[in-house]
Amino acid sequence: MDVSLVAVEQKLWSGKASLVSAQTTEGSIGIMAGHEPVLGQLVEGGTVAITTTEGKRIVAAVHGGFLSVTDEAVRILVERAEFESEINADDAKQDSESDDESTAAWGRARLRALGQID
Repeated sequence: MDVSLVAVEQKLWSGKASLVSAQTTEGSIGIMAGHEPVLGQLVEGGTVAITTTEGKRIVAAVHGGFLSVTDEAVRILVERAEFESEINADDAKQDSESDDESTAAWGRARLRALGQID
């Protein structure tokens, strides 16, 4: 299935994938080819994981947005995203301890993407 991950100002990733998983306001969701059409609101401070058809796993911390599934494609539209490989763990930990809830949620999302918290 065709998958694209798009932030407010740029396309971050697009390609063929066998699995997409994300955290929505209704709970975690896994999408495979042939999934019923659905629209989901992503949680602030969540993650999105994409498994490509070659078996590579791409994980991104995301902050807000939507996931749209059609018969042939998955579109992930987010306010903000950062790939696991780009995250500075010390900065993420510091943000997660912020008094500002939005900053703290973003920090937790980045730590989740790194596998440092559940």
